[in-house]
Amino acid sequence: MKKLTFIRHGKSDWGAGYTGDHSRPLAKRGLRDARRMGKFLSQVGMTPDSIITSSALRAHSTVQLAQQAGGWDCPVRVSDSLYGASPRTVVEEIRREDDTTEVLLIAGHEPTWSETCSLLIGGGELRYPTAALACIAFYSDGWSGISASSGQLLWLLPPRLLRSAGFEH
Repeated sequence: MKKLTFIRHGKSDWGAGYTGDHSRPLAKRGLRDARRMGKFLSQVGMTPDSIITSSALRAHSTVQLAQQAGGWDCPVRVSDSLYGASPRTVVEEIRREDDTTEVLLIAGHEPTWSETCSLLIGGGELRYPTAALACIAFYSDGWSGISASSGQLLWLLPPRLLRSAGFEH
């Protein structure tokens, strides 16, 4: 079984000085939530074997903070194609992953994340807030075989639930 964990970038800082959407940084809440979600993944045994992230600053920063907080030591691949991607483009990026990876974390953006998750699980409407995690299982030996409706949603977790439960970062 392969497990694919989607993380949406943390809350971004719309008031920060930046030169374009691609370089928009994380807000303080986004920094905290990225760390919280990284620590959570480690504590529940979902440490990624590999990571693919959008090249946008807020997505890449989310991955770095989650990785530090979770204590993960795995390869990170930065992909320009995940910024502004269609669900089909995301699936193609996932299909390129090495089959030795059992747990893959992928970091990116809305509305692509909710649309891609919906595509992979065969439909449904998902609300995907900033820094939320979703985990989809695929009963497959390889990433190249994943396709529409081939996954099973195991869980979708917004960071506010962990904040409400007192889970610290």
